Amino acid sequence: MEEVRGRRVRLDPNKIVLTAGSTSANEILMFCLGETGDAFLIPTPYYPGYDRDLKWRTGVEIVPIHCSSSNHFRVTKVALTKAYTQAHTLNLNVKGVLITNPSNPLGTTMTKEDLDMIINFCMEKQIHIVSDEIFSATVFDSSNFISILESLQQTKFKSVKNLVHVVYSLSKDLGLSGFRVGIIYSNNERVLSAATKMSSFGLISSQTQHLVSNILGDKKFMKYYIKENTRRLKKRHEMLVSNLKRIGIHCLTSNAGLFCWVDMRHLLSSNTFEAEFELWKRILCDDESVC
Repeated sequence: MEEVRGRRVRLDPNKIVLTAGSTSANEILMFCLGETGDAFLIPTPYYPGYDRDLKWRTGVEIVPIHCSSSNHFRVTKVALTKAYTQAHTLNLNVKGVLITNPSNPLGTTMTKEDLDMIINFCMEKQIHIVSDEIFSATVFDSSNFISILESLQQTKFKSVKNLVHVVYSLSKDLGLSGFRVGIIYSNNERVLSAATKMSSFGLISSQTQHLVSNILGDKKFMKYYIKENTRRLKKRHEMLVSNLKRIGIHCLTSNAGLFCWVDMRHLLSSNTFEAEFELWKRILCDDESVC
């Protein structure tokens, strides 16, 4: 994690909780930070699996922070405030904001200004921040990936550190989804204590830990892998974007992740969810009677 963050952030191994993947890490944090009747604000569009991972067993609700394509889906204070107000209108107690950086599904990274704005908002409201950073080593077209931990390190408000929690895993950065290796990083002792106890229900096997420690311990390989992986991601991204452009489909400018956010509005019969569903069926099925 320090390597990907350019050694600009120093991490304390005593503040890490190992979990069976990031899915487990996110759910554990919801159990630790919220309960039925509480809510987390999440920028749109967001990973649809969050509706399962964060809500099904915890009773926590998701309130979307509606972001717009007009500013490339950047989170604004106005959008944050609207979501916060909406949650209270729904009689939900807002416990925090959850962000994905780099974004899934946009493939974009947050600027320091974006992160500072979110930190200041959450400090003002005294609510938590969960930063899902599982794509942090996939940044292929940017000078640096900025983790919320780096932004936090530079803030003058030290008390907010106990409100920030980072989720990470090796599933995307090393292509080890089936190995189920995730972590929670937090400065909050109470969260660490509770998360450690809850992680006992989803441990990483000793064999997996041994294998992964050998991989990560090979510094020469890891340096080569990260460099080569980002090179290949950039090449494939450029190939996909340029070929889509040739057939009249444009993509959101992105610099990370394993996906592209495409604009197919011109292919819709109308600006409705029904029209989107019809287009989805046309793309996936040659024979619409099968869909």
